[in-house]
Amino acid sequence: MTQQRILTGITPSGTPHLGNYAGAIRPAVEVSQRADVESFYFLSDYHALIKTGDPERVQRSTLEIAATWLAAGLRPERAWFYRQSDIPEIPELTWLLTCVTGKGLLNRAHAYKAAVDKNVAEGGEPDAGVTMGLFMYPLLMAADILMFNAHKVPVGRDQIQHLEMARDIAASFNHRYGEYFVLPEAAVDEAVATLPGLDGRKMSKSYDNTIPLFARSAELKKLVFAIVTDSKAPGEPKETDGSALFQLFQAFAAPAETETMRARFREGIAWGDAKEALFDKLEAVIAPMRARYDELIAEPARIEQVLKSGADALRAKYATPFVARLREAVGLRRLDRLPAARAEASPKTRARAQFKQYREADGLFYFKLASGDGRPLLQSRGFASPREAGQAVGAIRDGADFAAWADLAENVARADVARELDALRAG
Repeated sequence: MTQQRILTGITPSGTPHLGNYAGAIRPAVEVSQRADVESFYFLSDYHALIKTGDPERVQRSTLEIAATWLAAGLRPERAWFYRQSDIPEIPELTWLLTCVTGKGLLNRAHAYKAAVDKNVAEGGEPDAGVTMGLFMYPLLMAADILMFNAHKVPVGRDQIQHLEMARDIAASFNHRYGEYFVLPEAAVDEAVATLPGLDGRKMSKSYDNTIPLFARSAELKKLVFAIVTDSKAPGEPKETDGSALFQLFQAFAAPAETETMRARFREGIAWGDAKEALFDKLEAVIAPMRARYDELIAEPARIEQVLKSGADALRAKYATPFVARLREAVGLRRLDRLPAARAEASPKTRARAQFKQYREADGLFYFKLASGDGRPLLQSRGFASPREAGQAVGAIRDGADFAAWADLAENVARADVARELDALRAG
């Protein structure tokens, strides 16, 4: 069975809350149990350095987030679970990718543009306070993904641009050195639960309206009873739509339990009784995880061993041999192993020419026709969309006059292009 590789990065910052669990942790753990998926979950502690300069906070948060995922049911024997900084090949790959990435591409990154716009609006220098960590964040993220040739990366809509940039960067490397990287796809799940917080808005630390995932029982009850409700009295029918209480209950209850609660809302359940029911349901789900979490937090050496073992196995199987191939591809080679001179293949065995499409740092889409041994035969102009570039390739394949395109090739005889195109059309 061919497995699809799915990769998820978890930045160790802050305390996980119910929304994090329902929207990200629980569905990811469920995916990790599928036989047709090879799952990669990593603690992106390098990324955390962009957001905080407090070493103790980075360390403590890494411990807490790792313990949270393990307590929530992630099984290291079924999924790759590792710490980003334990894979030294990732920063090395970041540098290799840096060397094929145009600065213009990074200039368009949303986080960098937002920082620049804020500085300009305040009358300051455009790059004031902008670190190279912030500027190069998309490159490190691309290395995280491309290191293991992930097919899909679950992201929120605010991260789609970074996935598109990772694809562009991979295509640039492949264009220069050969087909080494899979072009990853963003997996945006519109059905992912977005839970309301105490005030009815989206549960978020920025709104200070969260319910910590592993809050003690007494604190959990206090927070649940602080959830804002309307003024309808006991016995008055209550709406489930827009009710933070009902949405939270539904996120943690079985379908049959949800329908029972829906009926109780129609019958006019008292808000106090609804909150009591929500607390009982949350406590039933969370208490076993909280107990596992407490055990793990009390044994940081155990978590350290899990992360190190995951990274060591992952390096041995994937990262170290893959980077060795990439080093060979870019020319970082042993000096006592000079490549043998290439022999000219016979007409019967030589590889066919290929069309290759790619995107450059200028944002335009290009294609080229390369001979079987990699020589450029035809280089297109830039197109505004991949569809336009693909249509031009199709026209040439179908026998349209290629004279205009051949004129764009450098030091290549038209006869070479014509011969290769004839072979492609015949084959």
